[in-house]
Amino acid sequence: MDDYFYYQEEDRRFRFFAIPKVLLTHPYYAGLRCEAKFLYGLLLDRVTLSKKNGWKDEFGRIFVYYSIKNIMKDLNCAHGKAEKLLAELEEYGLVERKRQGAGRPSILYPIPF
Repeated sequence: MDDYFYYQEEDRRFRFFAIPKVLLTHPYYAGLRCEAKFLYGLLLDRVTLSKKNGWKDEFGRIFVYYSIKNIMKDLNCAHGKAEKLLAELEEYGLVERKRQGAGRPSILYPIPF
């Protein structure tokens, strides 16, 4: 019966993205748009994949490949908005972007707080 959640059942139908609570509760992040907070959660989700793939730089820092095109698709937004959201995360110190040029996606370093 799928009309309610029941106490003893374990529901595996849902996968979740984690958004750190501090982004919603700390006054420092009050000016950060909700879409940027959600994008940070998507970046954190990709850190797990990066670890599995061994994507780290010469200093051992985990990085993420997440193209503007994929951000646009995942957030259902235009190019300009995707760029602005990444810029916001940079401004708040939540991501560092290393541009590669030549049409290649930037390397993104999600920064823990």
